[in-house]
Amino acid sequence: MERLDISKLSAQAKIAGTLVALGGAILSTLYKGIVVISAHRRHGNQTDGISKLFSDGNWIKGSLMLFISYLSLAAFVIVQTWTIKKYPAPITLTSLSCLAGTLLASIMTAILDHKPASWRLSWNITLLAPIYSGIVVFGITVYAQTLVIREKGPVFMTAFRPSSTVIVAIMGLLILGEELHLGEILGSILIVLGLYAILWAKAYENRRKSLEIMESDRAGGSETTMEK
Repeated sequence: MERLDISKLSAQAKIAGTLVALGGAILSTLYKGIVVISAHRRHGNQTDGISKLFSDGNWIKGSLMLFISYLSLAAFVIVQTWTIKKYPAPITLTSLSCLAGTLLASIMTAILDHKPASWRLSWNITLLAPIYSGIVVFGITVYAQTLVIREKGPVFMTAFRPSSTVIVAIMGLLILGEELHLGEILGSILIVLGLYAILWAKAYENRRKSLEIMESDRAGGSETTMEK
């Protein structure tokens, strides 16, 4: 695990970058603003649908559940960091993690929705979605996440999480033809700035460690020469 010394410039940059990126993700999610880029003409019922969506109280419950989900994800990353140090086998660790997630998801689904029709799969999106989720979202992602945590640490891996908001906004515009609002653009800019601050802090720390190692090697070499 990484230690955070608040008196150092790199630690301050990490904290500031994290807060800026978090603020950008919140801004792009909660604030829409005017339409800046649109792939098609706006229809009259589209504005009504958006206003109805945000006037519904369910988005508060959804936001709360997302907040709890990301807290659980942060705890999972910390546990994964400890585990990869004691059990350095990424493929086996990924398989066990996916197996445990499948069992827990099956139990929760059986409790919340025990209708047989909900478990029926057809040759459409209901079959493609779980296959894609199992292979890409859990299998490949968890494996790559494990490798990055082992090589770069948990901070470096989680620093790229807010960028998913930017990717979703761009893909929604290009593929689904959704509108790109001012809030999403401003939030994306803040996310990029926050990510840059975190990566700069990591690079600064690596340079400092390299210089300290070189200085210690030089000091050790000079002491050896003096003894001879």
